[in-house]
Amino acid sequence: MTESYSLSTPNQANMLEHGLYLVATPIGNMRDITLRAIDVLNQADLIACEDTRVTAKLKNAYGIKAKTISYHNHNEEKATEYLLDILKNEKKIVALVSDAGTPLMSDPGYRIAKACIDNDVPIFSIPGACASIVALTLSGLPVNRFLFNGFLPSKPIARRNELKMLSIIPSTIIFYESNHRLIAVLEDMLDILGDRDAVIAREMTKHFEEITRLPISELIEHYKTKDKIKGEITIIVSPPIEKQNDLSAEEIDEILISTSNDKKLSSKEVASLVAEKTGLKKRDLYNRLQELKS
Repeated sequence: MTESYSLSTPNQANMLEHGLYLVATPIGNMRDITLRAIDVLNQADLIACEDTRVTAKLKNAYGIKAKTISYHNHNEEKATEYLLDILKNEKKIVALVSDAGTPLMSDPGYRIAKACIDNDVPIFSIPGACASIVALTLSGLPVNRFLFNGFLPSKPIARRNELKMLSIIPSTIIFYESNHRLIAVLEDMLDILGDRDAVIAREMTKHFEEITRLPISELIEHYKTKDKIKGEITIIVSPPIEKQNDLSAEEIDEILISTSNDKKLSSKEVASLVAEKTGLKKRDLYNRLQELKS
């Protein structure tokens, strides 16, 4: 099969169709941007952005003159109505950017993207930098199957409950996290996920980029020695550790019963959790659990 590629010259770049353009912007190094992204931002009638001050730096770096409008979590509903109106009725070109990286990836934008799709307004993605993918490719952890989970809940109980659900996922998991919660999150991960291999990626593509690859327990000790943890943080956690089963039937029954005491878990979820801990087949554990309950 022959693949075709479109290579726009500067004279062709002004042929943009009206619609919403989701434009990836730099995650660190200001040169982490594509030529196509610069073309779109230069030709946009309006740039919707999280923080106009942050986007102003990008505009100044590349001589972009388009007007900006704030589009963030606190005004997303009202701003969506305004943008949809000018997209649908005035046939404008609107570029949506986040402060860094690819829009919608744990950043505002889903509401306007969905509204455009629902109202038959053209929508385009201008690909580029994405912190989660950069961190994953640098991690040295399996990339054949991964889950992007974004930010965990800030409240400890909700965070631990979410980690319990994620503990049975047989894939590498990608998280975003704030610097002031990093230690608490890693401690919850150690308690619930076990001492898996993990990676902390900070300040990616910047001068002081840091990629730290250690088991979760050692990451905790490493960052406890730091006076201050700075920068945007991405956490990559390896898939569940395969365990060999050397438990007796009585011990397996005890694990099943104690795990099923959590009334929020279904029998299937209990079987999955115990399978991850023991290496036994989920179906066998599920059937045994039904016998214990009868």
